[in-house]
Amino acid sequence: MAKKPDDGRKLVAENRRARFDYLIEDTIEAGIQLVGTEVKSLRGGRANIAESYASTEKGELWLINATIPEYPPAGQFNHQPRRPRKLLVRSKELKRLAGAVEREGRTLAPLKLYFNARGIAKLEIALAKGKKAHDKRASAKDREWKRQQSRLLRDKG
Repeated sequence: MAKKPDDGRKLVAENRRARFDYLIEDTIEAGIQLVGTEVKSLRGGRANIAESYASTEKGELWLINATIPEYPPAGQFNHQPRRPRKLLVRSKELKRLAGAVEREGRTLAPLKLYFNARGIAKLEIALAKGKKAHDKRASAKDREWKRQQSRLLRDKG
């Protein structure tokens, strides 16, 4: 189910794998263009952004491959669960993101899908660079060492 952080945000979905697969350089908050049944489904805490990515097409930013399941009470007026959804960012940001993706080979990976304090659905997107296999091994090694350090401090301190 959804968690509630301190800053008034209600977390709906999180892409935890993205921090392992990518080196996060910058994060951007974007709005999402949704239909009513998608919002109802999100309020129920149901979404999956694990395999999704953001793409710039025709001068717009789109969220591809994200799953928002159908809202059962809507019946025949439901939405398609895996349809592309338009992301809302300022044109200056869009140009900067598109330039980084095209020129530098960066990726736009969604990190979190949440409702902000005003109740509006937002998506946190990361401008990221893909990690190589040795980088992933180093990350896992560091994480394990920090875990072991905290255990030692807890037991002896």
